[in-house]
Amino acid sequence: MKTAIILASSREQGNTHQLAHLYMEHQTCDLFNLSDYAISAFDYQHRNKNDDFKVLIKTLITYDHLIFATPVYWYAMSAQMKVFVDRLSDLLTIEKTLGRALKGKSCSLLATGEDNEAPECFIAPFNLLANYLGINFTSSFYCCCRKNFIKQEHVN
Repeated sequence: MKTAIILASSREQGNTHQLAHLYMEHQTCDLFNLSDYAISAFDYQHRNKNDDFKVLIKTLITYDHLIFATPVYWYAMSAQMKVFVDRLSDLLTIEKTLGRALKGKSCSLLATGEDNEAPECFIAPFNLLANYLGINFTSSFYCCCRKNFIKQEHVN
């Protein structure tokens, strides 16, 4: 299964970035850091249709499984992820062919934060978004990082 991680974090080497890279050590996938793209906020007049969103989504639809990777910020996804998710609205209006290409794919969630577990109000938008777009939401994985993410090496 061809898998893409969509990373959305304010810290370049932060906990979510480190968790995504740890995941990549065990599963073959490609990483797309939203910080590397100029994606504007959703606009009903679609004045932003020439930013990087369409280029990125054209690449992402070639994958079978999408992993949303974001820290928990105030019980919600990061601002970068929110802008990306909001722009998925373009796939329901001006880019319907691309939107239909998402149907039948699967997605999951990787997240980090300081709470013992991810709040349900954090996970729900991803599950509901997937359901709305006809994507199968398979799972979420949350890592509590009160201080910093510390990768533990396994000793055999």
